[in-house]
Parts: sequence; structure tokens; C-alpha cells
Amino acid sequence: MLKGIDPLLSGDLLRVLDDMGHGDLLLLVDRNYPAAASGKPVIRLGEVTVLRAATAILSVLPLDTFVEYPIERMEVDDDPTLTTMVQDALLALAARAEGRQLEYGVVPRLDFYDRASRAYAVVHTLDPLPYGCFILHKGVIFDS
Repeated sequence: MLKGIDPLLSGDLLRVLDDMGHGDLLLLVDRNYPAAASGKPVIRLGEVTVLRAATAILSVLPLDTFVEYPIERMEVDDDPTLTTMVQDALLALAARAEGRQLEYGVVPRLDFYDRASRAYAVVHTLDPLPYGCFILHKGVIFDS
């Protein structure tokens, strides 16, 4: 246990987040997502929600400021205008963590699976809610 670090951030997860470079992609997914199929390292968080995992991750991971959509979500029912409560809540959480307004990039479900092959790693939760699958683009920290 480390002081000031969310206890959900295990050594393995912290190492992955630290090793990622600017522009690397991190998948944050629910229990239904085939995490191992991407062929990327999988960090399994067990019975936590996607929102709980995002809270921990976004406490240390900066989102990219050089791309239009530093967070992307899986499209719901082939309709890019539909969102779920989890998707809405995660976007609000990310905006608070970043201190700036954010909008989602929307990725069709099958394209999301294809893009997973370009991710650095996958953070897998056992969240039972559907469409809890996100792509986070790592940013940089600017020293003042």
C-alpha cells in the first residue's frame, strides 16, 4: 500500500501505466469483452466497476491533449448517438480528472475489436453493465 496512491492501482497496473508513452492506447473494458484475444497484456482488476477502475487510472494517467478524442467508447446498438449511463458517467469523471471539457470518439463495436490490437494493454473489470468498453489515449505531463 502506498500513501496517496489509489489502492486499486497494483504494482503491475502502475508499471503498465508508467511504461506507456505519449499516444499509447489503454483499453478499459467490462466483463463481456474478450480481453485476452487482443494479444496484449491484460491487467485483471476483478469485481470492480469500470467507473471505479477509471477513477483510479485517471488519478495518475494524463489524457492526450493533441488528439480530438482522448477517450473513445464502444458504439451502442449501431447508433453513435446512443449512450449508456456508464458511458455518460465515465465522460464526466474524465472531464473532472482532466479539468477540461471532453467529448467521446465513437468506435463501432467490430472496429473496436480491431483497434484493440494497437493497444498497449487491457484493463479488464468484471463490470456487468454492457458497453463498458473504452480506449484511453495517454498524454504527456508538462512541467511548469
